[in-house]
Amino acid sequence: MNSTAKNGRALARAGNALPRANLALPWALVTPALGWTLLFFVLPFIAMGISSLTAHEGGGFTRANYSQFFTDPSYWQAMVNSLEVTAIVTVVSVLLAYPFAWILAEQVPERWQRLALMLAVLPFWTSYVVRSYSWLLVLAQNGVINRALTGSGLITEPLQLANTRLATVTGFVHFFVMLLTLTIFANLKQLSPSYRKAAADLGAGPVRTFLHVVLPLTLPGIMVGAFLTFVLCIGDYITPQILGGNNELLMPQLVMMQIGRRGDFPLASALSIILMAVVSVAYFACARWLKIERA
Repeated sequence: MNSTAKNGRALARAGNALPRANLALPWALVTPALGWTLLFFVLPFIAMGISSLTAHEGGGFTRANYSQFFTDPSYWQAMVNSLEVTAIVTVVSVLLAYPFAWILAEQVPERWQRLALMLAVLPFWTSYVVRSYSWLLVLAQNGVINRALTGSGLITEPLQLANTRLATVTGFVHFFVMLLTLTIFANLKQLSPSYRKAAADLGAGPVRTFLHVVLPLTLPGIMVGAFLTFVLCIGDYITPQILGGNNELLMPQLVMMQIGRRGDFPLASALSIILMAVVSVAYFACARWLKIERA
């Protein structure tokens, strides 16, 4: 009887230890990622939040840094400029990337698609700074475009293409079209051909099939690429600085200006948190689509 009770208790202890072992392994695997996130994101974000509530010259906590953003027209205009440029880049990139992704997924033979994708992502293989300066050489007053236009007699004086919003948008679109192409292409490849066959059996033509079947089902891929474009574009400093010059102030330039010229880290922290809040609003607005599911 005693041996039976002892065996029962041993089995119970073994049964309790098994769930603990099963729980320990996932936590052991996820701990490095959690530690990395805590060390390089959560703690710096908390420090930036505390810094944004302090005065530049020292002293106690204050809301003046946030109030300055909403009361200073130049700061508010920098946010408006960033949103306008980002919206233009996102819309233009989607309009260019979708036909490109469609051609790669539907028109290019299967055996050539990998090669076509490799050629499509070649811009990712070069430095971001190099691409920006390359566009600056193309758009400069003595650049390729102005030389071609003046040489053909279409214009007599070089056009002001560099150091403009057009130059900034062009540089951004060149990069983000490839990013959007990849996300849309992946969604198109996951789309089962049976959907289009079913639409054709029900009497839908190619246009109606695209508008009512293909486009809604590939909307997640569009939204994922558009959101990534929004996040990367609104927080980019290099391209506006090189191609846009100082003719139009964007939020990343405004943040760097507080650090480089004034050494005002509290105000720069407040502006960065406001910019992050805008990105968070964009995320929650697009959250329902930010998932590519298998068709």
